Amino acid sequence: MSDTPFGFGLPPEEPEDGDEGKKKGNQGGQGGPANPFGFPGMGLPGPGGAGGPGGADNPFAAMFGSMNPNDLGAAFQQLGQMLSYEGGPVNWDMAKDIARQTVAQGTADGVKDASVGVAEKSAVEEAMRLADHWLDGVTSLPAGAATAVAWSRAEWVEATLPVWKELVDPVAERVGAAMGSVLPEEMQAMAGPLLGMMRSMGGAMFGQQIGQAVGVLAGEVVGSTDIGLPLGPAGKAALLPLNIESFGKDLGVPADEVRLYLALREAAHARLFAHVPWLRSHLFGAIEGYARGIKVDTSKLEDVVGQLDPSNPEQLQEALQGGMFQPQDTPEQKAALARLETALALVEGWVDAVVHEAAKPRLTSADAMRETMRRRRASGGPAEQTFATLIGLELRPRRLRDASRLWASLTDARGVDGRDGLWEHPDMLPTASDLDDPDGFVHREQLDFSEIDKMLGEAARKRDEDGDEKK
Repeated sequence: MSDTPFGFGLPPEEPEDGDEGKKKGNQGGQGGPANPFGFPGMGLPGPGGAGGPGGADNPFAAMFGSMNPNDLGAAFQQLGQMLSYEGGPVNWDMAKDIARQTVAQGTADGVKDASVGVAEKSAVEEAMRLADHWLDGVTSLPAGAATAVAWSRAEWVEATLPVWKELVDPVAERVGAAMGSVLPEEMQAMAGPLLGMMRSMGGAMFGQQIGQAVGVLAGEVVGSTDIGLPLGPAGKAALLPLNIESFGKDLGVPADEVRLYLALREAAHARLFAHVPWLRSHLFGAIEGYARGIKVDTSKLEDVVGQLDPSNPEQLQEALQGGMFQPQDTPEQKAALARLETALALVEGWVDAVVHEAAKPRLTSADAMRETMRRRRASGGPAEQTFATLIGLELRPRRLRDASRLWASLTDARGVDGRDGLWEHPDMLPTASDLDDPDGFVHREQLDFSEIDKMLGEAARKRDEDGDEKK
């Protein structure tokens, strides 16, 4: 999987403990990537396709070179689909097809996807039931999932694509809008065919990259909340038995304990998103705020658009590879990302603290599993890297540990109800600066926003009643 789908280079990796240690080498964060879309050959068949010679640098060269007649026919068919696309900023039909193809190819270790058997479904359901029972004693939030499901990798793709669409479309829309904004209005009508082709190509290219990213991710995730967001349908807690088996293979922990610990994490996420009604819109709103802050280097785009020949697709590809859609940091983006990073850290920190409290007295592997999950985060796990490359965000593991310590301290100081009561209103939650000074936050008097909401509601009701009396 490419690390730069939309021209976003991964930020330099944050050390786990503050500024200690060294940052890893160049991961695309310096100077921008040579290929802003990161296309690995457009997923085309034949020697010049994905993984073939030249495929990573020029999918169009791969498309027309070193192919037998059957491969060439398939390439022309796919090119036709690309150019005829007239939908939104991302060709989601193509994304879905490529994700399913990627899943069907299996993971790098040779493990192929497989349907979930009856015994595996039963084991997942039992683990989720037990997990919810244990969580009842450590959180005031009730169970959040009406059903527990066991998914294959292909089922995970199908179930999560609607949310990926919601996450990615705002960013792709903002970047794609630059295609039609660089010409004067009076010239746009004449350039309609060219701009239409560029939009079609852009939608296909976004779709290709997203499809491959989601397909690779499907081979590694263990549930529906690995990135700290609810990717699955509301009311469902999901685990992937095949990936859980691969995850636990070398841990030296009994398989049923691995499954149960991951069920605890999935169930804890489900409770939070089900019973904190503003949380989902808060997180997704921050992503949209980030998208609105994107500024595209239109000066370079203006130069290349005037020179493009619509009959020469390789020229368009070369222009795309030149980085003309490289987003630029803005204060709006930075503010939105700061809000999103803090909120996601608080979500993951709460889950980490609550799950550990439930698992510690019951599972001998609780400490080991907790550290495994933390290290997975700290090393830039697949879910975090995919999310980072799709929208330009990478969670900071140091913040996750800080958030977990803060929630644990709140439990000691205020009890379970006092800790979970902070989720009643977004303004009651800790801020990024509170993560730097957890003791100060824990012992600070908190405003009762539920009372404020009640007062505002009564005031609005009285205003409506007064208005009715005047009629």
